[in-house]
Amino acid sequence: MPALVLLGAQWGDEGKGKATDLLGGSVDYVVRYQGGNNAGHTVVVGDQKYALHLLPSGILSPGCTPVIGNGVVVDPSVLLSELSGLNERGVDTSKLLLSGNAHIITPYNVTVDKVTERFLGKRKIGTTGRGIGPTYADKINRVGIRVQDLYDESILTQKVEAALDIKNQILTKLYNRRAMAVDQAVEELLGYADKLAPYVADTVLVINQALEEDKVVLFEGGQGTLLDIDHGTYPFVTSSNPTAGGACTGAGVGPTKISRVIGILKAYTTRVGAGPFPTELFDEDGEALRRIGGERGVTTGRDRRCGWFDAVIARYATRVNGLTDFFLTKLDVLTGWEQIPVCVAYEIDGKRVEELPYSQTDFHHAKPVYEMLPGWSEDISKAKSFTDLPKNAQAYVKALEEMSGAPISAIGVGPGRDETIEINSFL
Repeated sequence: MPALVLLGAQWGDEGKGKATDLLGGSVDYVVRYQGGNNAGHTVVVGDQKYALHLLPSGILSPGCTPVIGNGVVVDPSVLLSELSGLNERGVDTSKLLLSGNAHIITPYNVTVDKVTERFLGKRKIGTTGRGIGPTYADKINRVGIRVQDLYDESILTQKVEAALDIKNQILTKLYNRRAMAVDQAVEELLGYADKLAPYVADTVLVINQALEEDKVVLFEGGQGTLLDIDHGTYPFVTSSNPTAGGACTGAGVGPTKISRVIGILKAYTTRVGAGPFPTELFDEDGEALRRIGGERGVTTGRDRRCGWFDAVIARYATRVNGLTDFFLTKLDVLTGWEQIPVCVAYEIDGKRVEELPYSQTDFHHAKPVYEMLPGWSEDISKAKSFTDLPKNAQAYVKALEEMSGAPISAIGVGPGRDETIEINSFL
């Protein structure tokens, strides 16, 4: 049962799309298991660049079946728009499968998200305003709308009424906004039913049958480990579980079926949105990383905060995910620095701490302890093997591997599909 989980080992934006796409030719199914259109992947194929927000990256690999699992929250308008855009570019999207148990991002979820974030002011979380959090909240409160509800108008109406009973009280009395009409929301949601129908399936059954038939299934997480609702830098997190355990609940497979867990690491560190970030840079180095790395969110369009590599976070990701391998991306961005700082520990209240503190307060006050590694100036984008890399680049990779606690099995040396060094096969 060759089932692999591929996830971000930092705060997201590590280059998961490139890693998934690299494996796409050898994978039968790529399953997105959590998140929504608040996460994006950029995949470069030849001279073509694709920005995917909700669709699994495997949709660009012929012969691969892309699946949106039950743990994902789906904005129908975004999904249909993304499918249409790919179709116009000649990409076959007919094999997509959408879980009937996935929850729908409704128009009122988007409204509540935006209004709430504005209301919080300085205390805002930094959400994308796309209704992700309120949709997951509705799911937990058992007033959520699932894809399958679009095919039973009576059930759909009852569920929308239940959700808006409370939301309209909040909108009108707390936020001084107009109430939202039940019939209008129902009508808009029903308008998506026929368009989504060709894709809707019992994805739990499909995935498990595929594994029983020894098909290769790749479970693709959005965001990253430090944005996990349980294991991330709470409350500055997403509303789902991007960590490896989320693949089991978000796709409907047992943990014994997972054979490998691959963490994606950027050769430096970035994050989008608010929250603590010990190695964040506010100087010319930070701006250079942002410029050279093209650090702008695929989905949000926001500039990413940039900093040096944080080995403490990498070790934490190895532990909570049970990582078997790392895929190190964007090593080429570091070309040109004479010395490259790497955070090997934190200083908290005058004490050296080598593991991620569980206390939110301690992490907020953590100061990075750096070790300086020699840099390189040679262009590495044409490197095809590890030995093609300059000696200092090789030493940098080996140091990160030792500090992070899992082998680095692939290295990204450029944005292109073919600009990757594979050290050990993931399959």
